Amino acid sequence: MKNKALSFLLFLLFSVLVMTLSLKVEAQKCKPSGKIKGKKSPKDQCNKSNDSECCKEGKYYNVYKCSPKFSAKTKAVLTINGFEKGKDGGGPSECDGNYHSDDIPIAALSTGWFNKMKRCFKNITIYGNGKSVTAMVIDECDSTRGCDKQHDYQPPCDNNIVDASRAVWKALGVPKKDWGEMDIYWSDA
Repeated sequence: MKNKALSFLLFLLFSVLVMTLSLKVEAQKCKPSGKIKGKKSPKDQCNKSNDSECCKEGKYYNVYKCSPKFSAKTKAVLTINGFEKGKDGGGPSECDGNYHSDDIPIAALSTGWFNKMKRCFKNITIYGNGKSVTAMVIDECDSTRGCDKQHDYQPPCDNNIVDASRAVWKALGVPKKDWGEMDIYWSDA
């Protein structure tokens, strides 16, 4: 009986060790794929609405071709973006080349999750602040490039971003003074 208990305990310890190493390897799969050097934007060319950050000259920014592993409820950071012409989102939507109203629940996903436009016009569910909202993916939050005119002289997105319209923030019941960044979960709807 003692040998069976010892064997079971060793098996259990081995299983925990294998699972821990697997999770560690999984977490390491999405490392930065390089860096870009920030350039100073021309006068009044970086739109700072929604508290957007402008690239700093000489600062290096990580770029990513990947995003963390997607699951039924994927952890992410919700940010706010303007999808209308002249807003801090820069150019038109990657999915259709148009601008969109910030009064509808829409979102952009980091490059890896955007998956080469495979999530265009698909709905996702965003969970945050004790509520949930369905939003349509219409754009990419580019994790591979930035600090240029096309990206409104803003740094590349981190690899774990769901960049959402003000309608999403309102639907989640977040007070306007707290709009900016919030830890969330998201899934395909």
